[in-house]
Amino acid sequence: MKTLGLIGGMSWESTAEYYRTLNELTRDRLGGLHSAQLVLYSVDFAEIEQLQTAGRWEEAGAILARAARSLEAAGADLLLICTNTMHKVADQVEAAVTVPLLHLADATADAVRAAGLRRVGLLGTAFTMEQDFYRGRLASGGLDVLVPESGSRALVHRVIYQELCVGEVREESRAAYRRVIEELVAAGAEGIILGCTEIELLVRPEDSPVPVFPTARLHAEAAVAAALDGQ
Repeated sequence: MKTLGLIGGMSWESTAEYYRTLNELTRDRLGGLHSAQLVLYSVDFAEIEQLQTAGRWEEAGAILARAARSLEAAGADLLLICTNTMHKVADQVEAAVTVPLLHLADATADAVRAAGLRRVGLLGTAFTMEQDFYRGRLASGGLDVLVPESGSRALVHRVIYQELCVGEVREESRAAYRRVIEELVAAGAEGIILGCTEIELLVRPEDSPVPVFPTARLHAEAAVAAALDGQ
């Protein structure tokens, strides 16, 4: 079993779900009392969020790069950045270590293609929905990516940072997300990528008329498959 290195804490609400899912998937695969072999470096999200908002991505990337080096030194064989948005600095993190990084967008694109879909709606932070680092990676994986209109993007972003990242799951926000999903489906989306790991705390498969792709779970599934390759 390979040791997984998790760069988490962005937010810890979704990192806790990563930990639970990785262990459940390992137990389901191996049975008995088996659990995932992993190390976790959890950053202070307040510091990261301030750097995001200020556009100081290289500084944020340096923090994650230090975390990656610590995980490698602790014995990690494979790294995961447990957040979609901070894959903006994935190249900076990869350059800091010698062990591979399992890119979340690649795992997601693989799952969408495996489902036989191509045109998908993307929900996430404003950074993820509006910038090319994530959409471009999905597009290079053969996907046609749609995002909500500006007002809906602002709503989706606000709910992530002001509610989900602090553990608040509100029914009115679930209803609002359903409306945004319906807008994307009306625009031609065949599936919906939950492109922020916290969104999985809010949106369920039954909240969408088309398949949803929960990125944290898909990332965890790919990581366990890699960690247990040959077992």
